[in-house]
Formats: sequence, structure tokens, C-alpha cells
Amino acid sequence: MPEPPSRRFPRRAVLATAAVALSTALTGTLSACSGASGAGSHGVTITFTWWGNDDRASRTVKAVRLFEKEHPGVTVRTSTADFGAYMQKLATQAAGGGIPDVAQLDYRQISQYSDGDALLPLDKAIADKAIRTSEMDEELVRTGTFKGTQYAMPMGRGITGYAYDSKLYKKAGIPTPGPDWTWQDFAEANKKIAALGLKSPDGRHVAGSNDGGTNEDVFEDWLRSHGGKLYASQTRLGFTEDDLTAFWTYFNDQRKQGAVAQAEDTVQADSTEWTPIGRGLAAADYTWDATFPGYPALLGDQVRLAPVPTIDGRAGNYFKPSMLLGVGSHTPHPKEATELIDFLLNDKRAGDILGFTRSTPPNRTIAARVGKTLKGPELDIYRYGRQMEKYGVDAPPAAPPRGDVAIQTAFGRNYQRVMYDMASPREAAREFIDEANRELRS
Repeated sequence: MPEPPSRRFPRRAVLATAAVALSTALTGTLSACSGASGAGSHGVTITFTWWGNDDRASRTVKAVRLFEKEHPGVTVRTSTADFGAYMQKLATQAAGGGIPDVAQLDYRQISQYSDGDALLPLDKAIADKAIRTSEMDEELVRTGTFKGTQYAMPMGRGITGYAYDSKLYKKAGIPTPGPDWTWQDFAEANKKIAALGLKSPDGRHVAGSNDGGTNEDVFEDWLRSHGGKLYASQTRLGFTEDDLTAFWTYFNDQRKQGAVAQAEDTVQADSTEWTPIGRGLAAADYTWDATFPGYPALLGDQVRLAPVPTIDGRAGNYFKPSMLLGVGSHTPHPKEATELIDFLLNDKRAGDILGFTRSTPPNRTIAARVGKTLKGPELDIYRYGRQMEKYGVDAPPAAPPRGDVAIQTAFGRNYQRVMYDMASPREAAREFIDEANRELRS
């Protein structure tokens, strides 16, 4: 599964929940990685927080220690947490007067926190080369902007794909998927897998893939391969009822044929282990490159990474920031905070330490340098990114509007009604679009 999307905490709801959040287990969930309590008499202390697993945490702390060594007098207090607790903690901090000096951010948070004046604009730091961008793709850097102002810097470059069992594909006579395979090819592959009549470890039918109908990211890739887009602006959807009806019909028909996973298996897929492929119930699963290594680690080296299907060769996926770094607007030390960001993004030694823990480094030179040391699934990720870069994908869209997280939740909820025969694809699409438009206007 991709790292889960952030929950949205609208301004009107954040203040109401902050006191509760502070009095719950969230306080204990955020674990300190650095016990530094302050700097010397002539130094400064800044805070830096992120989410992620233990490997990401240990590597990040090691890079921070190198930064402190290179910047005498600057102490960095670090903390980390699992994704859900981190997002709630950050929302509480924003409501209480300010997020940490440097914070790791999800793409969907850029609009939320920029519009709420929680982030410091970085345009001057970039203009002054305090944060260097010359080795980064302009389109990727632009993803950290909101209303024309740069508020965050990408810390990794990710792209979507399909984890698939190459042995099952070979058994079904399905060619190795290339960058130009189509959504029709994908549907045919799912049917061929289903036709094998294989049984899962618990004796159930093995389908071709997970059901992508609940996933807004899959729909966005589908839309873009058709030449569309998810949002026309910060206040307007970029697709029609017909677009969404066609997408949901595509997966709904396959589910009824047994070609994609059944409803009860789709709704339980909140981790790699609980995806249909992870449970031996499917041969493929939509994923992000950063989380792909979890599949071969669980299922074996026969699991490979395939491109997202296209329409007549037009790729719908794109290079997205896997996560970003921002500076809290209330920081008393903006100079040191921006120096830390620049160091983590552009110092070769820091790049060697961090590796691919946040997907492909945004600095091209560092990515190529680290790429030479990779092996196994991480090397697959790197090669896949280079393959898609060579094939050609469209530029990434601007950061989604503030309402996107709520809209994403509504997306999955409405398709679940289709899966359980409570609504037709068109009825659900109509209701979802009405709900999404209300959210965007609020």
C-alpha cells in the first residue's frame, strides 16, 4: 500500500479537537529521536519532525548529526511517529500556534497549511540560493507551491505502478507489461489470471488484481491517461459525472466477473499484508514506488513493478513528491531551518546516508550517485523511475485543494456503495460529485 493519505483537519475542526488530541495517547506516540534539550550559550536550537519507519528515522538522525557537525552552535531536536499520529499531532501544533521549525509534509497538506499561514514562504531562500534547486527538476520543485508562492521543497520523487506476480503472469501467458500497455490490456490480464482457477491459501478464488475503484489515485491516473485531470482549479473539479461513471463501471464489471478482488477483501486492504495480493487473493496491486519493496519482502522476488496502464500509449501517472519539507511560519530561526533543508536535499554525504528512504532523491546528481549503490527492490524502483522518465509522463499538477483529503475519503466511501450493490456507478458518481463540490465551496 502507499503511505496513507493525510487526514484533513479544517480550521473550524482543528481548534475543537486540539485539546482532546493533547490529552490522548497522541502525546505519547511522538517519540524523540534526539534528546538534546538546548544549545550552547551562543547557539540556537531548531526542531525537525517527520513520519516513517525505523530505517528512515535512524538514517535521518545520522544525517542531522552530520549537519550539526558542519554547523557548530546549531542543535537539532528531532522527533518522529507513525503516519496517523504524526498527522494529528501536526494539526494540533498548527492549531496551537505553530508547527515545528522544519516539518515533513504530505503533498495534500501544502494547500491546507499554506492557506492557514502555518508555513514560511521559501521564495527568498531559493532566490538567495540558501536552498539550492539547480540540480532539481523545475516541475517537481513547483509541486511545493500554493497560489504562486513556494512553501515546501520535495524530499523525494515518487511515481505509481503495479506490483505484480511475474510467475502468475507467465503462467497465464500474459506478456511482461511495458510502459505503453493499456487499461484494456490490464482488464484482459485480470481475466486471464482469474481463468486459471487458482486458489488462495484459505481456498478462495484468486483474482487478477485489487479493485482500484476505491482509490482516488488510480482514478487520477485513469483521468490523466484520457487527457483529463482531477482538479480544474482550487475550487473546481476537472472531471464530469460521465468520466467517473466510466471508471467505476470499468472496475465494477471486472469485480462481478471475478477478475478483481471482492468487496470484503478490498475494504480490508489497509497494509501490504492485508492487500489481496498480500493475502494470496490476487496477482497484482496498485502501489507507489516507495512502498513497492514491501511486496517482494512479503511474497518473494517474483513480484515486480509494472507501469500504470495507458490509453493508446498516453501515460497517466506522473512524478509526485513522495513527501516535502516546510518551515514553520513562527520559527525564531528561519536561517538555520532553511540551512537544514538545503543540507538534507543537496549535500552528497547526506544523500548517501538517506539513500532511497523517501524514494528517489530530488537532486539529480545525488540520485545518480546513490543509484549506483542500490540492489534488489530499491534498484527496481530506480530503474522503473528512469524507464518512465525516458518514456515520458506529463508534468505534475499543482498541490490539490484544501478539501482533497475529505474528497478522497468520500471517493472511497461512494464506490463502496457500488461494490455492495447499494448504488449504480452513475448514481454513486452523481452523489460524489455533489459532495465534492460542496466541500470545495466550503
